[in-house]
Amino acid sequence: MKLKNKALTHAVKLALTATTAGLFILGTALAADEQTETTKVNKNVEKIAVVGTRSAPRSIGDSPVPIDIIGGEELSKSGNTDMLELLKGAIPSLNVHSMPISDAASLVRPANLRGLPSDSTLILLNGKRRHRASVIAFLGGGINDGAQGADISVIPSIALKQVEVLRDGAAAQYGSDAIAGVINFELKDASEGGTFEVRHGQYFEGDGDTTQISGNVGLPFTDSGFANLSFQYKTADATSRSVQRADAANLIEAGVPDIAPITQVWGAPEVNDDISIFGNVGLELTNSSEFYMFGNYSERDVRGGFYYRNPHTRPGAYSNDGGETLLVGDLTGDMSGNCPTNIMIDDNVLDNPDYISQVANNPDCFAFNEILPGGFTPNFGGNITDTSLTMGTKGEFTGGMLEGAYYDLSGTVGFNESRYFIYDTINASLGPDSPRDFSPGKYSQLEKNFNFDLSKGFDFGLAYDVNVAGGLEWHEETFTVTSGDEASFIAGPLTEQGFGIGSNGFPGFKPSDAGEYTRRNYAAYVDIEAPFTEDFLMGLALRYEDYDTFGSTVNYKLMGQYHLTEDLNIRGSISTGFRAPTVGQANVSNVQTNLSSGVLVDSALLPPTNPIAMQLGGTELEPEESKSYTFGAVYTLGEIFLTIDYYNIQVEDRISQSEKIELSQADKDILEEAGVPNVQSLAQVSFFTNDFDTTTQGVDFVANYATDLLGGSSTFSLAYNWNETEVTRSTDITGAFKVSRLENDLPNHRGTLTWSQQWESFSMFTRANYFGEYQGVHVDYDETAKMADAAITLDAEVTYFFNDSISFSVGAQNLLDQEAEKLDFTVAPNNNWGGKYYETSPYGINGGFYYAKATYTF
Repeated sequence: MKLKNKALTHAVKLALTATTAGLFILGTALAADEQTETTKVNKNVEKIAVVGTRSAPRSIGDSPVPIDIIGGEELSKSGNTDMLELLKGAIPSLNVHSMPISDAASLVRPANLRGLPSDSTLILLNGKRRHRASVIAFLGGGINDGAQGADISVIPSIALKQVEVLRDGAAAQYGSDAIAGVINFELKDASEGGTFEVRHGQYFEGDGDTTQISGNVGLPFTDSGFANLSFQYKTADATSRSVQRADAANLIEAGVPDIAPITQVWGAPEVNDDISIFGNVGLELTNSSEFYMFGNYSERDVRGGFYYRNPHTRPGAYSNDGGETLLVGDLTGDMSGNCPTNIMIDDNVLDNPDYISQVANNPDCFAFNEILPGGFTPNFGGNITDTSLTMGTKGEFTGGMLEGAYYDLSGTVGFNESRYFIYDTINASLGPDSPRDFSPGKYSQLEKNFNFDLSKGFDFGLAYDVNVAGGLEWHEETFTVTSGDEASFIAGPLTEQGFGIGSNGFPGFKPSDAGEYTRRNYAAYVDIEAPFTEDFLMGLALRYEDYDTFGSTVNYKLMGQYHLTEDLNIRGSISTGFRAPTVGQANVSNVQTNLSSGVLVDSALLPPTNPIAMQLGGTELEPEESKSYTFGAVYTLGEIFLTIDYYNIQVEDRISQSEKIELSQADKDILEEAGVPNVQSLAQVSFFTNDFDTTTQGVDFVANYATDLLGGSSTFSLAYNWNETEVTRSTDITGAFKVSRLENDLPNHRGTLTWSQQWESFSMFTRANYFGEYQGVHVDYDETAKMADAAITLDAEVTYFFNDSISFSVGAQNLLDQEAEKLDFTVAPNNNWGGKYYETSPYGINGGFYYAKATYTF
């Protein structure tokens, strides 16, 4: 990216006029003195924001930017075992969709902070950048189309001391991806004690049985350190919130055999052998330095439903003219079988005398109705592996020019791999010899990161020392495509007769598709925080970042906080930011099955620099650029704690998947010459593009109150978010329906009201969740869209403490079994896809979930 002179000039002016300004402390939340604790190694090495009890405020009051602190104990009080769902319940500005039948997005679900895609939120672990997942959400529900964010679901709640959510643009501090904010997961660091937990639950509908076993133990690591280890093992059965498809019901009525009672399942996928192991190690080296190391190994198998293939109409397998005539293959090799091409399809082609005499009883001719008369429904799944390791040392210089300065030197390597599988499908071009199960290949993401940070306080005669921090960062990102098994991509002997190539639903990656794509970048940054008076703090961050693919960028952040009174302070920030296109987005290609105007078609995703993509408007990807500002206030009155913050985020040149563009025959011919498989069966193409601008604005409100009530101690928390996104620039490549999804799919209003109650032997936790109106959409089809009603769900948990070590809990998520918005068949009367609810339901489509949990603490 070319350096923008205007932004640089602005940044330099700010640097010259605010040389004593300050910045939010690197990597961790800035907390009030009474809300901090020191590490056991050296009290001056690191200060961390802590929520010690339930009565502590979730939003830090002495920070110039809004921060939420969610303690590990609060995270454990939920029936859901998915970290994304746990955070959604605690942070109203975070939205997570259930993503049924959404290609790879059902394997690693994306999350949206402040209405922006998942890869606009930077994920940290112990303050260090977390690698992104290898999964790209090709069918991401509009807002996440093409997003490639980190896989948060691998992080078990039992491993966490707390989660810190910085709700403010922070690219000037942390680099790419921090447009919406930052979520930092802090691992437990105790050197003794531990917890062992067993949890089991199911949905009110009687499905989705989930069992989770988890544990955490703190161990001494010599006399001067700790080794804190955590694990989680989970299995979850699939769910179904489906009805029989109308076309399948008609086939059953016509006497077509071998059709399942539910041919297409909408629900949560099956998850097997989901295991995560996390470790966090710290060791005092000297009185002024320490060594640290943390990392994880995680793996899971996921399998879910896909679209039903109708035995009369599916292109490339049963009919290539919309179901008028049957697709018949000649098996002789020299086309001597004289196989018919004009067998008409009526209610049941199996009863057609021409089919019986010329195909079913003719060994030289073949139709898939012979072996799959009821059609077929592929199952899509994958094996997801995630691992990381961070090692470093930090401490204080005790001599020389840098005496009194703090340093942090670290290196991180992170790896995520998604190996795809598709079951119960066919490679139609192989005819009767086709296998039914395939491994289409895999994606992998490898990232390496090295950081060196320095900070030192200087006495300039202000209220306190001015803290000056700076550092260097080097980052390498590699995205790899590995080809699948031969049967998943090979063009079989029936290819020239119109039968589709590759595993139907997810064709395998050919050896020519395989490749390794790498990008490197480095950054230099400086942060200054200056307390001009005891009541007035200002901060400045400047960051220069250079990428070996598209050039350099400079970003800044200016923030301030002023105490108007002892109980009331105001705060605000203004910043620029950027999000670099991922290496995967710039290079990946894929064939997807999706619905277009109610018809199931194959669509090719091409690299934006592919000749066809460029012919249709594609260009080499550039970084997104953002400008954001926040303004808010913090008020404390006794046990009442209030924060309110307005934010405005303007993003230019947003990266997303384009509208799926219809292919002409000339386009197909060019693609075929370029080696793209199965071209003649492709109906559409899409590509990643910088094609639109948005403005997102909103308000976050947090209120906490603690008191004695009903013979025990009580804490009440109210959190509310209003969020609105407007697409301020778009082209035909974006598409009107995509614009509508970006603006309307997420509810504009979200809120939670929580009551925690503690007695001597019992505790109780209940949360009411409010979800405002949203756009209901099904199968990414504009004719299904309608505005869905607001709703309230209720979560509750009751715990009995047998003694200091053993407790037993029962609870429910969506206790009153609030039903998702049902599909409106007056809006979409031709819904042939078997769904009951709109996919975009912000609280999911599965309904209430109840559970029991036993915990042993030592």
